[in-house]
Amino acid sequence: MQIDSPSSDQVLSTLHPDCPDWQRLGPTPRDAAIRAMAEAQRIAEDDRNEAWSGGFNRRTFLKGGLGVGVATLGAQLVTSRVSYAAADELSTGTLVVVFLRGGMDGLSLLVPAADPALLKERPNIGVKAGSLLEFDTARGFGLHPALAPLAPLIKQGKVAAVPAVSTPDLSRSHFQAQDCLERGSSDSLTSGWLDRVLVASGPGTTFRSVAIGGTTPRALVGTALPIAMQNVDSIKLSVDKSEVKATTTALQALYTGVDHPIAKQTKLAIGALGTIAKIKAAEPAADGVKYPGGNFSDALKNLALLIKGGAGVRVACIDVGGWDTHTGMGNVNGGDMQRHLADLAASLAAFTADLGSDLLDDTTVVTMSEFGRRVEENASGGTDHGHGGVVLVVGGGVQGGVHGRWDGLAHRTSLGDVPGSNDYRDVLTEVVSKRLNLSAGKLKNVFPGWKASPLGIVA
Repeated sequence: MQIDSPSSDQVLSTLHPDCPDWQRLGPTPRDAAIRAMAEAQRIAEDDRNEAWSGGFNRRTFLKGGLGVGVATLGAQLVTSRVSYAAADELSTGTLVVVFLRGGMDGLSLLVPAADPALLKERPNIGVKAGSLLEFDTARGFGLHPALAPLAPLIKQGKVAAVPAVSTPDLSRSHFQAQDCLERGSSDSLTSGWLDRVLVASGPGTTFRSVAIGGTTPRALVGTALPIAMQNVDSIKLSVDKSEVKATTTALQALYTGVDHPIAKQTKLAIGALGTIAKIKAAEPAADGVKYPGGNFSDALKNLALLIKGGAGVRVACIDVGGWDTHTGMGNVNGGDMQRHLADLAASLAAFTADLGSDLLDDTTVVTMSEFGRRVEENASGGTDHGHGGVVLVVGGGVQGGVHGRWDGLAHRTSLGDVPGSNDYRDVLTEVVSKRLNLSAGKLKNVFPGWKASPLGIVA
């Protein structure tokens, strides 16, 4: 996120009323333009206050330059004065949603080692029981050995998994399946499910919702004003360092009392600048913690900075691509799946260690994908688009082990898929309600028309 100043030709019609030679107001035309516009806004505000000083009537209301409805005026006041509370308020912890885009093969992550059909259908890519990371042997499951960095968390009971998870949309299209999952419905809702979670959870800080990676995911689309950023260094004001304070002050004055999408985003950005300045001064990572590198690792490292810095992050989203493994999945000794899972585990292990036990107790990470893969391996050493996938849940409040319905690979669909025995809305409702302390009443609009059944994922 970056604030760009307007060019000088954008303000020729709104010059500083008392200074026709407005370019002298700043060291550069852009700085001067902002300050001229801010002063014009201040004078207009003074004029409105004078016009209203004798009381409200139709004449003074219109003379004040605000010929808008009372509802709009009320919305202005809410936007500018209430939307973002202090960083230490409403501290319910952080929900981190990691979207594994491409259709992650759940049978490689959470392996039903006791099922005789697994190696029969996957003679080259199936993970054998002897190489598995011990997880929930009582239910016949283990984890891919590339997830070994998570072993300490597994021992602490901070890792849970749900197999055969699906959306009600049976599409094998990445776009359609992702859209259904992120909207939280197969109906015509336009907002994302996480946006509705934020609406239900009420006001928070400027950083209450962040998307790390540069774009806003579909799940956060709506009215909650998330911050999308590459990293903490990308949040900056595009002016000379010596002019940051003066330009920020001018921008604040410029948008005071203005109810407009640009004004809202500008206020959001200015609020972010102050928080980021404090966070950058903090220690970048806990002693002894080494992130493995790569986009996902870097995103988690920046998220840890925000959480440790007390930014009040309530919901964070990170996308991880590369999970469409039609070819070259490999086995436990190498291949795309082994590399992807190793990076996932090493990055999550570094992130949780960086947070430390106290902050991790207030942080829950959910990894999910748009669908799973077919049971049978294909002729290219990979797997094709399927249905039921796996959700992995890591962190505070988690009830370790495997949860949800699992009928075995003999009960696959007619197309050779793992059936969608566990609805993703059950998984997400349970995690969200516990992590963000939201009642069933507050969550009723997150997944409209759905009555969730708890799976026992959280303690």
